[in-house]
Formats: sequence, C-alpha cells, structure tokens
Amino acid sequence: MTKTRHPEKVKNTPNPIKKKPDWIRSKIVDSKIFFQTKQVINKNNLVTVCQEANCPNITECWSKKHATFMIMGDTCTRACAFCDVKTGKPGALDPLEAFKISNAVKELNLNHVVITSVDRDDLSDGGANHFKQVVTEVKKNNPKTTVEVLTPDFLRKGNSYEKVLETDIDVFNHNIETVPRLYLKVRPGSRYFASIDLLKSVKEKKPNIFTKSGIMVGLGETKDEIIQVMDDLRTANVDFLTIGQYLQPSTKHFPLFRYLHPYEFNELKDIAISKGFLLVSSTPLTRSSYHADDDFKKLKDARIKKLECHPHQ
Repeated sequence: MTKTRHPEKVKNTPNPIKKKPDWIRSKIVDSKIFFQTKQVINKNNLVTVCQEANCPNITECWSKKHATFMIMGDTCTRACAFCDVKTGKPGALDPLEAFKISNAVKELNLNHVVITSVDRDDLSDGGANHFKQVVTEVKKNNPKTTVEVLTPDFLRKGNSYEKVLETDIDVFNHNIETVPRLYLKVRPGSRYFASIDLLKSVKEKKPNIFTKSGIMVGLGETKDEIIQVMDDLRTANVDFLTIGQYLQPSTKHFPLFRYLHPYEFNELKDIAISKGFLLVSSTPLTRSSYHADDDFKKLKDARIKKLECHPHQ
C-alpha cells in the first residue's frame, strides 16, 4: 500500500487547479547532461528539492548541472499548505550524507551548490549541526565551490542557527514565503517575524555573507502587502529577493488565487530594486535556487559596484 505524501491534507476540500496561462511554460530540454546529473544523484542516493517539490525548472537546471540538494531526508515535520514535499515522521539522519553530497559536487564539477533541507523539528538543534557537517565536507573537498544554504527557520531552537554560520558559506537563504496575513493558513507551523529575525541575526553576525529570501505570489496577497514584506526584509538588511508565481501542486493544496502577468513581476522588481536590494529576481518561474550560480556572480558584482559608489558603507 502506497503511503500518503500529505496525510494532513487528505480531508481538505478539493480546490480545482486553474489552467496555466501561456507565459507559464517550463523549458523541456533533451540533454545528455540532464541524464548525467540524474545518474550522479541516484548513484549517491541523494534527495533533491527539484524532485521532491516538483519544481517546474528541473529539466532546464539539471541540463546545466544545477541541482539543489535536500539534506536530512525527504520527509518534513511541518505541513505547509503550499508545499509538495512529503510530510510525516522523518527517519534517522544519514551519517554518510556529507560525504555523498561532497562527492556529487565534485563529480558534477559544480562552481556553486545550493544545500537545503526539510524542517526537522524533531531534532534538538533543528538540524543545524548536520548542515554544518555537510557544508564543511563540501568545502573541504571542493575548495573552489561557493556554497549557498537554504535553511529552515530553526524555530524554538535558540541560537542553533549559529552552527551553520561557523562554516564558510557564501549565501544564507531563508524564504519568507508569503505575507503575514496568510501565515496561519499557508505556513501554519512558522512565524513571520521569527523568519525576519533569523535573517537579521545572520547579517548582524556575519555581515560579509550574502543574505537572501523569497516570496511566492498569487496566494491572495495584495500589492501593498508584498511591498511591506520588502520593507521588512530590507530592515533585516537582506541582499537578494526572489519573487515567483505560486503553482498549486494538487487539488488538496492551498488554492491558487490568480496568476500574475509578467508585467506585474517587472513592476515588483522595479519596486524592490528601489528599496535597496542588491539583486532581485522576479519572474513567473523564479524559484529560490533558479539560476543560483549566475545570480551569485551578479550579487558579487552588485556589491562591488555599490562599494565603488558608496565607499563608506
């Protein structure tokens, strides 16, 4: 008998999935590199958010050897209404995971790697030490590879997030996901201002690390609410903002309110840039790790340019 991926959503009233507009079309790439990437991931028995979250950009990214590794298993202890990652009681941590990911990074010859995780509220530190072990091993065996972490909020885990900062990471990403008004419905296990505080604390403790956050749109939020999120993230000195269209994974997930037109994403990008973000990616198919390799280069260039214009900042 197949185990239900989302037992908490079984009794939800079905919400029909709206037909996608013409501008929501992921690229289908028939590429040997795609299958090579898949082979390396499968051989090392690794989990990727690309697969588990049903990302629309998987063929494009894997054809460029871009993959986001998801550590600490494939089962999340939260039950976010928008997410397609499996929910339930997770298994034990894999003591060899750090070595497997490090080997995969080397085999794929990655210049930039993104490491994310499921939420592990069952662990005393939320998995922060496991993050530390994985990043440390990746950096040791791939010293030229830049590392971006996309972490959970470490809610009610004290200062455990500081373990992640003990490593040589280049980007610390934690997604705010949606506006405060929708949190109890969309992200019930999380707290909006706890996420803002996490990003603020990271920047205060490690000012040279790039900080990054992302928001989905199309859940029923207003433009003014999105702008308020931008202001809150800038108060936390977040460098990089990603804005993407929410795509409803199934009829049991949170209902899509509407598809935003590409021109609306351009407007949001212009507003965000005016707020002072170093970099903004705002398109219908933007996802947190989409084009992360190229965006890291842009981030560095943007910081250099800013320092040249404002040398005392």
